[in-house]
Amino acid sequence: MTLSTLPPSARFKLEMMFHGIRYSAALGKAAEHAFPNYYPYRFQPGEPDPTGTGKASIPYLLTLEDDTLIRIKGNGDSPWVVNGDREAGYRLCKDGEPAVAVQFTPLPRWMQAETSDGFPMARSGIELLGDMAVINLAPGCEYFLHKIDGVSMRCAFCAYGAPDERVAHLGQKTGQVSLPEQTYARMQETLRAVLAESDIRHLYLVGGALPDWRQEGRRYLEVARQVQAVNQRRIPVSCGSGALPDDILQELHAEKLVDNVCFNLEVWSEALFAKVSPGKHHFVGYDRWIRALEQAVALWGAGHVYSAMVGGIELEPEHGMSGEQAVALALEGAEALCSRGIIPIYSLYWPVGGRDHPDYLDRLHQYFETLNLGCHAIRRKHGLHIWDGFMCHRCAAMQLECDVDRADARS
Repeated sequence: MTLSTLPPSARFKLEMMFHGIRYSAALGKAAEHAFPNYYPYRFQPGEPDPTGTGKASIPYLLTLEDDTLIRIKGNGDSPWVVNGDREAGYRLCKDGEPAVAVQFTPLPRWMQAETSDGFPMARSGIELLGDMAVINLAPGCEYFLHKIDGVSMRCAFCAYGAPDERVAHLGQKTGQVSLPEQTYARMQETLRAVLAESDIRHLYLVGGALPDWRQEGRRYLEVARQVQAVNQRRIPVSCGSGALPDDILQELHAEKLVDNVCFNLEVWSEALFAKVSPGKHHFVGYDRWIRALEQAVALWGAGHVYSAMVGGIELEPEHGMSGEQAVALALEGAEALCSRGIIPIYSLYWPVGGRDHPDYLDRLHQYFETLNLGCHAIRRKHGLHIWDGFMCHRCAAMQLECDVDRADARS
């Protein structure tokens, strides 16, 4: 069956992506027992601010009654507000519409604990997204440190990967492949605590970006071995590195260190790739990136190889595309990748410019909805589905693919 509209949960998630939630006393109270948001709520001029500080802590994630996971965006202009409490239950309310029952992802005990050497487990390099544990021991991207002809090599959409004091506690050093043994020991102790407390179904392992893809691969092998040493339940592990050389892929496969591969191409077409991800284009190259994805399919099989894509960056003015042209290019890429057994996964791009312009946001909303429906049809055409060992509706907080596929499977 070809879906003509998004299923209800996916449609509601998309609304939350754009409109977010307005602050309320109930939302502030929920923050006391919920997994904390990495971005505080910032009150707009004239908006009532009970804290008197201009900002407030809010929860990070909420779930609907069907277990759909949604990342929370604070927005003083949102028509949605949280009412209720922990005992009676929370509800999302909007004038003229039925209230939506929600739950907030709770704050786990391990995030308030320390490792045996007194280090906070919350800083050990592990983050939870629903039933997925993301392990990122080298968050600093070294593309930020390079310029070619005055152009930064970092990806155009990324503002959080700069190697700075935020990564010092993990012992990551510029140009150095290996991480300290202490970093691995703390991660392993924390991961044991995470797995003992939470029903984790996916492990997503990030290795950190290095300009030399072979060095990046060597680090990745090292980190993956350390993770698998404590993965006693053999929870599926996804490789979230950059593209890697063939021999590194062979080692990952032969040692059964990962069960899925996700090399993030980000955008389709070499011209756009060079603009959006100049470091990836300069240090690795578009053709070599795609060949690495194809080699991964040869090893792990169709449906176990993915590429995260930045859905909507094509609409930025400098790329000169209409909404129709942007969708057409993205769907061309989805067809090309799926025909090779590679599944693209689209995260919504939030614009740098234009975020306060309703016309721009309407175009972006329409783009993302049309793209997800079109990609669903392409996945069906090629007999591909997202393996629930890679990602599912319980962890895909900013993507719609799992919600769309789940609704289709039930119909």
